[in-house]
Amino acid sequence: MSVETTGFCVRLATSQAEVEAAQRLRYSVFVEELGGDGTLVDHERRLERDRFDPFFDHLIVTDPARDDPNEVVGVYRLLRDDQARAAGQFYSEDEYDLSVLRKSGRRLLELGRSCLHPDYRGGPAMFHLWQGLADYVAEHKIEVLFGVASFHGTDAGALAQPLSLLHHRHLAPPELRVKARKMQTMDLIGEDSLDRKAAMLAIPALIKAYLRLGGFVGEGAFVDHGFNTIDVCLVMDTERMNTRQRDIYTKGRRG
Repeated sequence: MSVETTGFCVRLATSQAEVEAAQRLRYSVFVEELGGDGTLVDHERRLERDRFDPFFDHLIVTDPARDDPNEVVGVYRLLRDDQARAAGQFYSEDEYDLSVLRKSGRRLLELGRSCLHPDYRGGPAMFHLWQGLADYVAEHKIEVLFGVASFHGTDAGALAQPLSLLHHRHLAPPELRVKARKMQTMDLIGEDSLDRKAAMLAIPALIKAYLRLGGFVGEGAFVDHGFNTIDVCLVMDTERMNTRQRDIYTKGRRG
């Protein structure tokens, strides 16, 4: 899969060199910017990696106009349910009980490690990633997408407003409601006491984008001390997306 778009190339990594270019961007964002770490992180070569990487597809964005046209400026990590069987589990299964999704009999796709180079944040690169993702979803007939997304830091009290807003306004329906294994409650402030504007400002852009697409959050957050984050599990049912939401996601593509 390779899609040439204006100013960008979106494709699946097909070589170890391309996977490592994605891991290099991930190191810059998740380790250097956000203070994360892991047992397989290669600090000497500046690669953020883990045991699941060989099982995932890596959707990458490059910009031919850069000094190094092979430098990855955007990445998504994608794991289908058949790939998860080969890996032994989904990545997020260490944090969330996914039984409700596994028992659904629907085609599942786990998303993770989404990040952009600082030069491309707030611009069209994320939309190009989504377009590539939309093609992948159509090709593999995916029905439910899910994955963890993170707030920086591990102090739930400091994130009480945004976590509570997600719980009260965007909790997944029972048939999609995955649950945190070591639950950090998100119901920290009553709905009547929420400062909705402040809460929305504190929600990371990626999470807000999923909410605009009709996504939900699972029950409870997970405090990941190793990665220095508080994670929520986002779930999106493609059948529940209305036409407007689908057009945002696909830019009018059909298939």
